[in-house]
Amino acid sequence: MLWVLFVVFCLVTCVQLAYYLGIFSRLAFYEEPNEPVNGTLEPVSIIIAARNEYKNLEKNLPLILDQDYPNFEVIVVNDCSWDDSQKLLEYYQEQYKHLKICQLIEQEKYPTGKKFALTIGIKSALHNQLFFTDSDCVPASKNWLRQMQAGFEPGKEIVLGYSPYKKYNSFLNLFIRFESVFTAMAYFSAAIGKHAFMGVGRNLAYTRELFFKHKGFAKHQHILSGDDDLQVNQSASATNVSVQLNPESFMYTEPKRNFDAWQRQKTRHNSTGKFYKPRDKWFLGAYFSSLLFFYLLFVFLLFTSFDFRILLVIYGLRLLVQTVIFYGVLKRLKAMSVIWFLPVLDFVYLIYIYVFGTIGLFSKQKKIW
Repeated sequence: MLWVLFVVFCLVTCVQLAYYLGIFSRLAFYEEPNEPVNGTLEPVSIIIAARNEYKNLEKNLPLILDQDYPNFEVIVVNDCSWDDSQKLLEYYQEQYKHLKICQLIEQEKYPTGKKFALTIGIKSALHNQLFFTDSDCVPASKNWLRQMQAGFEPGKEIVLGYSPYKKYNSFLNLFIRFESVFTAMAYFSAAIGKHAFMGVGRNLAYTRELFFKHKGFAKHQHILSGDDDLQVNQSASATNVSVQLNPESFMYTEPKRNFDAWQRQKTRHNSTGKFYKPRDKWFLGAYFSSLLFFYLLFVFLLFTSFDFRILLVIYGLRLLVQTVIFYGVLKRLKAMSVIWFLPVLDFVYLIYIYVFGTIGLFSKQKKIW
């Protein structure tokens, strides 16, 4: 029986190595095009949906409005806010003529949500190329818009950007940053391999034409989350997606600072995976299943009479390959401090994905924001 379990352990290890060497290596060793940023700068629209985000809008909106780009509009959808967001937006509109405000009023009989707010913003947009971010996000540079727009090469309708979380000194923050990196490694690698399955709405772009071609958010309007990942999942093809990895294109995000707030956020986010295409659910499921059995069998065999030296060699081989791939990914995504805690974070991530994945699988979404 021990030898049967050992063979299974070797097989799931091979699956893990296949993911790292065959898939995740695409991002680790990705070579960006040598061509300069697109010289034809099309007029574009930036859309931000905000609900009671006065402080974030006050701090971050000018950084969006001051982007070094010749022709763009910024649409802020003030989604039923009861703080002073509207007054602040009107104040900014006096200074920035390219700022457009869409104000939504709360109606008890007809509650709205972020997808409705984004739809209003998209319908209000003057231009075909749409860029999305959130009010708590800070562009890495004044060239964020230029770099992201460069992804709209001929035939491309979706541009996937990266949105890292800001760094603070806590284990929760360390894990949040690791989880963000792993998610980016998965969706960027898949997109580079022409099988894009998701994007992150904090730094995402697609065309207005593509949005209406797929009937907007209609297929998943009943789901709280998914304005980003489900939208990309339903509209991405093998040829219409590009990735943008220039550090100037990053969009930094303020992370949750306490466990309860982060738990609520991740429960909501993880509720969308069950609506992915079957192919994409298999892609993610095979990795997480092999990860679970890798650790279960490693720990079980370690406490039996099986030769622990063989087990440590196999574990070390996986850790070596994982570290090499993560080194390339973390270097590209400017998050090298995470690598020193990789073995611990990898194990904690396993617990996280099954706990929150299970909660998300059975959770009923009661809130609209």
